[in-house]
Amino acid sequence: MAAIREYQMGTAPDSTDFIKERIQNYWSLRSENFSGLRKQELECDMAVLWQNEIEKYLPTGKSLKILDVGTGSGFFAILLAGLGHQTTGIDLTPSMIEEARKLAADQNAKADFFVMDAENPDFADESFDVVISRNLTWTLPHPEQAYAQWMRVLKKDGILLNFDADYGNAGFSDYSALPTHHAHKIIGDSMLAECDAIKAQLDISRYMRPVWDIHTLLELGMEEIQIDTGISRRIYTKQDAFYNPTPMFALCAIKR
Repeated sequence: MAAIREYQMGTAPDSTDFIKERIQNYWSLRSENFSGLRKQELECDMAVLWQNEIEKYLPTGKSLKILDVGTGSGFFAILLAGLGHQTTGIDLTPSMIEEARKLAADQNAKADFFVMDAENPDFADESFDVVISRNLTWTLPHPEQAYAQWMRVLKKDGILLNFDADYGNAGFSDYSALPTHHAHKIIGDSMLAECDAIKAQLDISRYMRPVWDIHTLLELGMEEIQIDTGISRRIYTKQDAFYNPTPMFALCAIKR
């Protein structure tokens, strides 16, 4: 955990490396199809299911400033903007941000989107009430730095919500058990093989999660950490195009 203390003090080496470029290229190729899937999610009962999961962690009766980290094509930012919150989405991949802006316009959602590194968000300290993320931390070369930075931009009593899974121990190349119209079957063998190859280079793929996440956040001083491992059962009620065969966890932590 020495790296965490270095990141907190600003003495860590430059985190830019070739793996980020490879990750960015991968998601650039997927951005258009990914956006189409998220549009379908926003327009079906999946949106309500996600809304229910998120809202149980949020205070009621107030508009919150929410940062959606690794927003992709903007699903969380758009969903939460529709509930009256002030939302900002960031993503490393420019084509994803382009898709997010188009999707927000299509959904008449008022949300801001910026190309930005999740490990180095360019916001002032204590800017947001909530930092939220979905299926991002498993893709990060320096996830401990990301957690430190997300905590930095959270206000006192701010809420960190991370929805992720232990994807590092799941293989994406074999999708034979998935339904024929599943997203992974659409993107093809070569893209799934590339995803597996990227995962193999990331340290987080060798961690036991969410145990590692809890330990890391405790080291950073986060409190009241909750883990919910039942979210997949509630969200993915049927094997459709959105189905995720890898069990997800919901992590909620409070900054005191």
